[in-house]
Amino acid sequence: MTRSFTAWLQAAPLAIVLVGFLVAPIIMIVIVSFWGATEWSIYPAFQFDNYAYLFSSEVTYRVFFATFKYAFITWAFTLSIGFTVAYFLAFHVRTQAMQIALFLLCTIPFWTSNIIRMISWIPFLGRNGIANQTLISWGIIDEPLEWLLYSDFSVILAFVHLYTLFMVVPIFNTMMRIDKSLIEAAYDNGASAMQTLWHVIVPLTKPGIMIGTIFVVTLVMGDFITVRFMSGSQKANVGRLISNDIGLLQYPSASATAVVLLCTVLIVIAVLLRFVNIRKEL
Repeated sequence: MTRSFTAWLQAAPLAIVLVGFLVAPIIMIVIVSFWGATEWSIYPAFQFDNYAYLFSSEVTYRVFFATFKYAFITWAFTLSIGFTVAYFLAFHVRTQAMQIALFLLCTIPFWTSNIIRMISWIPFLGRNGIANQTLISWGIIDEPLEWLLYSDFSVILAFVHLYTLFMVVPIFNTMMRIDKSLIEAAYDNGASAMQTLWHVIVPLTKPGIMIGTIFVVTLVMGDFITVRFMSGSQKANVGRLISNDIGLLQYPSASATAVVLLCTVLIVIAVLLRFVNIRKEL
């Protein structure tokens, strides 16, 4: 009895923080999502008007499709880059000091804010930016490429730039825990480098890949500032939809969209966790 009470007492501070800063705000968002709103006021009620409007609007489906599109394409690029970087650091860099140095080099972009990193792409990708001017001077193109900036390309490029490290870190951490004798055994049994990679390293790296996937997908689906800046306000995702409703003081509508987005993200995470038991693997 004493041990049980002591355990509950030790867990109480963290439980209070989680309830106060995570559970309570989510409950409040769910409650407000059923309220009503006019052009100038919000009134407590229990109605499904916000959800009915949300699911009956064609814009909602287009925006959710765009959100999934951004998440999937960003995931594909960050996984490719993240796995390659982590593989190089874990298996081709021999000394731990060099591994740490190169890993810290990967974190340099995170020493500045997201907005500054996004803005830095604008003079590079702009119509008269460095990329276009370089391509013209090399004779590759005759006129500036309009799609480099304020397009899906620039949005996805910014997402990959911002979130690749979230894929590198868990994959690198998982690869560092792989017993090197397993790789040597694969080579001793005649496996090629590609066979060893596919049948030994990739399966053992699944927990790291899954953790990185969860990080990247959830961050991209909830992001709105990147889409706003890098698309020139010409594209939208669910986060941007919520931001617009908040700007118009339509908090019930924004809350309903946030609840649907939260449920969608939780379903995506639940599906991802079906492929690997992270707690068991780690």
